[in-house]
Amino acid sequence: MIDFNEEWKQLQLTRAPLKNSAHWTKKSARYDSKDKRNLYAEAFLDLANVQPGDVIFDMGCGTGALAVPLAKAGHEVYAADFSDGMLAKLGENMAINNVDSITPIKMSWGDDWGAYGIEDNMADIAIASRSIAVADLEGALVKLTRTARRRCCITLTTGTSPNVDPRLLKAIGVPVSPTRDYLYAFGILAQQGFEPTVDYIHSTRKDTFDTQAEALEDFTRMIDASNPSMPAPEREAAVARLDAWLSEHIVENPDAGMPDKKGVPEGLLCLDVLRVVSWAFIAWDTQIDSPY
Repeated sequence: MIDFNEEWKQLQLTRAPLKNSAHWTKKSARYDSKDKRNLYAEAFLDLANVQPGDVIFDMGCGTGALAVPLAKAGHEVYAADFSDGMLAKLGENMAINNVDSITPIKMSWGDDWGAYGIEDNMADIAIASRSIAVADLEGALVKLTRTARRRCCITLTTGTSPNVDPRLLKAIGVPVSPTRDYLYAFGILAQQGFEPTVDYIHSTRKDTFDTQAEALEDFTRMIDASNPSMPAPEREAAVARLDAWLSEHIVENPDAGMPDKKGVPEGLLCLDVLRVVSWAFIAWDTQIDSPY
């Protein structure tokens, strides 16, 4: 029998180190708190099958893309994140949307959740949207399952990291291997006796810049993320090919200056094709004879 969690742990050893709370706090400065339509969040909530009166636990809540609309719909929400910056943005969103049924909690996946008041079966539904970045996947799923009385819902990537554009890397001859993170979660849950279901959410990302040099810097990080041990001469050649590719595919952005999905003004330039990220939405009922 495959040990999916051990396979997951070995996979993490080949990846860049996990981002810490300081990274996400810095990144939160790029988000504003305006009420914008979020098609990904709408799709997630449609699939989550939330019932009237349900209490929700949202792990890795970020700025509240799910917690706020749930609270606006009348739900009590416990929203946890380990980033001060993200929780501050959540507070701004709560004020803007005039909701007070969200309890923010500063907590990480690796913490002792009980020490923060997170008890077994305290919520009807436990969710983790695009937030499972952990060394111990089974441990994370155990914690989430124990928290939910009825149902758990998560999303994980179906291919490469959402921070990587495989189309671009393939075009410049940089190898990138899909990791299909969701298969590890599905395997762990199935082996533990659950019956997880899988749906898919496809979201688009528009990369914008003010200069080609800025684009080159941003996309060079994709090369480094997908091939962290690439020898310096190969990396230099790949960056040169990237620069040439960008010259052919960067165009004037017709929406320059308009707020993007995060509320940040779009740059003067953009790529000629939107990037598509595929997410696996995995849900499982916790009312079966849980091994946890």
